[in-house]
Amino acid sequence: MPLHVPPAPAPALRTVLTALASPTAVREARTPSLLRSQGPATPELPLPVHVLDDLTPAGVSATRLAGWRFLIRCGDRAVAAAETRLTPDGWAFSHFFEGPYITSTERALRQAETMPQTYQPRLLSVPSLYMLTLWLHGDSTADGASGHPAATDLLVPLAPAPPGIAAHRPHRVAELLPVLTHRVTAAPLLSQPA
Repeated sequence: MPLHVPPAPAPALRTVLTALASPTAVREARTPSLLRSQGPATPELPLPVHVLDDLTPAGVSATRLAGWRFLIRCGDRAVAAAETRLTPDGWAFSHFFEGPYITSTERALRQAETMPQTYQPRLLSVPSLYMLTLWLHGDSTADGASGHPAATDLLVPLAPAPPGIAAHRPHRVAELLPVLTHRVTAAPLLSQPA
């Protein structure tokens, strides 16, 4: 079934379009593939980026919206991404970047389009594990900028995933969250001297 991609805030999209039109912003970005690209660069597939800041032994998690990410397409492939963030003055362009998460995001989105249920794609970052997942929210009509992962939502770890967690394998939140919680809460014990 097709994914229901939530619309990005218009001001966020405008900041990305302005940055793409700025030779200075593109030249200063550390994105050689964007600099070498031929033809027009267009922002596509806006995904809200949520951050999972707090994992506790009880499994309680809090997420916050950190921004919107746009894949930057040149020709038939995404060559980079653009990130926006919310400031006190509204949406602002943050930066361009490239790397393995671009290809991995595209792959996970293609994989999600073959699933029988319609999902709303989002990105969920777990900074304490250096992990990024495609979050497939079951309520495809929800506001993409808010909410928390439901137990039945799917998380697809993007490559590179942390050791022991398979990239591109969908997990129900109820199954993966306890594993992540255990890793985060066990990590401080590893750093203490014996």
